[in-house]
Amino acid sequence: MLIRPEETDTFELELTVNDNPVKHKIENHIRLLDFLRDYCDLTGTKEVCGEGECGACTIILDGKVVNSCLILAIEAHQSKITTIEGLALKNRLDNVQQAFIDHHAVQCGYCIPGMIISGVTHLKNDKNNNRNDISNALAGNICRCTGYHKIIDAVYSAGKNES
Repeated sequence: MLIRPEETDTFELELTVNDNPVKHKIENHIRLLDFLRDYCDLTGTKEVCGEGECGACTIILDGKVVNSCLILAIEAHQSKITTIEGLALKNRLDNVQQAFIDHHAVQCGYCIPGMIISGVTHLKNDKNNNRNDISNALAGNICRCTGYHKIIDAVYSAGKNES
């Protein structure tokens, strides 16, 4: 028996991504992660687990850190999104991005965009900048390569430089 897929409903999505207005007609079932990667060509946001467990797909949605693999793109309608690509200003890396380089906190690279997004958001919202709070802020991000010490050092250092 041949089953024919029904026509998928679509939606005219409008939002701001990395300070740029974006408008696309999309299918309703598209995840925000896939929208960013496939429609916006922003491939810094990674899919690793697809279940919200690893943090590789972390973005900032209306000022909050979220896993983009768990959100439908239509749920972000008229929202403001920042991805890893949106952190650098005028070809200058964000302090956290630069600190990851300076502290050799990057290995394979899959977790790094989510770690950096989480670190940037933590430093913006928590001025105490202690290693325990940084560790808690990064708890939703899994790294299989570095052992976290250099990552925490990088975020801590970036926080000291912002003070």
